[in-house]
Amino acid sequence: MASDARRIFHLSDVHFGLENNRALDWVKQEISEKRPDAVAITGDLTMRARHREFDAATRWINSLEAPVTVEVGNHDMPYFNPIERFFSPYKRFRGMAEKVEREIDLGCLAVVPLKTAVRAQPRLNWSKGWVTDAALEKCLAAIDALPEGVRALVAVHHPLREVGTQGTALTKNGDKALRALAKRPVEAVLSGHVHDAFDIMEDTTNGPVRMIGAGTLSKRTRSTPCSFNEIEWDGEKLSVTVRNLEHVETPDMQIDDVPENALPPRAPGEPVAPVRQVPRVDPPVH
Repeated sequence: MASDARRIFHLSDVHFGLENNRALDWVKQEISEKRPDAVAITGDLTMRARHREFDAATRWINSLEAPVTVEVGNHDMPYFNPIERFFSPYKRFRGMAEKVEREIDLGCLAVVPLKTAVRAQPRLNWSKGWVTDAALEKCLAAIDALPEGVRALVAVHHPLREVGTQGTALTKNGDKALRALAKRPVEAVLSGHVHDAFDIMEDTTNGPVRMIGAGTLSKRTRSTPCSFNEIEWDGEKLSVTVRNLEHVETPDMQIDDVPENALPPRAPGEPVAPVRQVPRVDPPVH
């Protein structure tokens, strides 16, 4: 139905500190002209969670002419202040506190957050995702409280599926979360982190879950140019168009699966692979 039509801009991995100003100006102009019903930013607003990076991110996000919800990414946890990381990890979001993990009611759709970035975890690589029981319960309770007929878009930072060889999980408890979400009216899970767009259907024992990933708006591009997702809902069907700074068709902007070593380049100026080709490094450097 026309009255149920909604447009959501899905952005991710802006990485202030290594942001792409041309991309940011372009997206801001698109938001101003198209006036989406909501903007979902799925984490990694900064490079190293420095105060100056958060100040720049806050100014830009607060200037957007649309309702915004922001997820916390692993890069947004304090790097150089362990006391703050453990006891007040969201302190630097204070200038946009009302937008952090915000639920957005769009009538026929609702954007519901699910936190995957944690301050610490029992493995060496804290950049990976972790769905805690508390975070999952909070998300499921929000979905269960939606009015009948309302579909949910679940916003996370890390993709929820486990990828790569057995035992090298991208997001701990991701499978558990997907199984729980499959039992509810979830239209899709929106994520970032891997810096490339994707749109895949993940099968679970409770049914399929659609997973939609956004690219990056920073200079830390990987195998595709800077991009964001323009999501359209017509009341029955969700469609995704990858919008990018270069003239590349949407199918070529979307990777077929999440790469096993889903990491962006490790240093400014590191070469970026051509579209749909993930650079290989032996041995892998994380």
